[in-house]
Amino acid sequence: MNINISVSEEIKRLCPDFVGAAVYARVENTKYSEGLWQEINQFDCELKSASSIADIKSIPTIVATREAYKRCGKDPSRYRPSAEALRRRLLRGIPLYQIDTLVDLINLVSLRTGYSIGGFDADKIVGNCVVLGIGQADEPFEGIGRGVLNIEGLPLYRDALGGIGTPTSDHERTKLTMGTTHLLALINGYSGREGIEKAAQMAIELLRHYTASGDIELTYF
Repeated sequence: MNINISVSEEIKRLCPDFVGAAVYARVENTKYSEGLWQEINQFDCELKSASSIADIKSIPTIVATREAYKRCGKDPSRYRPSAEALRRRLLRGIPLYQIDTLVDLINLVSLRTGYSIGGFDADKIVGNCVVLGIGQADEPFEGIGRGVLNIEGLPLYRDALGGIGTPTSDHERTKLTMGTTHLLALINGYSGREGIEKAAQMAIELLRHYTASGDIELTYF
């Protein structure tokens, strides 16, 4: 991977327990994977039989991400981290949307682990550095399927051109598509290193199984 991922001093100061994992892979995306959706549907059934919406507040990874939002200046009840939003969707009886294999795969890892995960087409990232900082007032950001998103106070990944992803939504500019051949997945761990390695390995195993992945690289930041 020729993209360097780093954490700004402001995130280090406000969120000292942050540990991120970057999974970079050569992939072959597909519109739909029956095997992957069998796993997603199985998780959906298990979640509904064992959990309620109230239980989300006790998931350490989600709790830590919500706390990070507060420290950075954002209300996590108005701008929910994606992992929380996905769980809430299922527990409200709303089926998970089916996008494509790469996006669906990332959603499954996020659901299973509680980590909010950014999925990017690495070839659309401008420059060779991505830095995790905090969104500023009036900073332009077009969330995927959400239009213009107010990212002030949200943890924000930026490349040389601007913001590409937050734990709430990624940017349209670098989103995954059927033409994506190089994936960069960034796992946001605001609760320390425990659990982040398991989540990264889970993503790698699913990528190898469902996307005919070539070389896969894993780094922590």
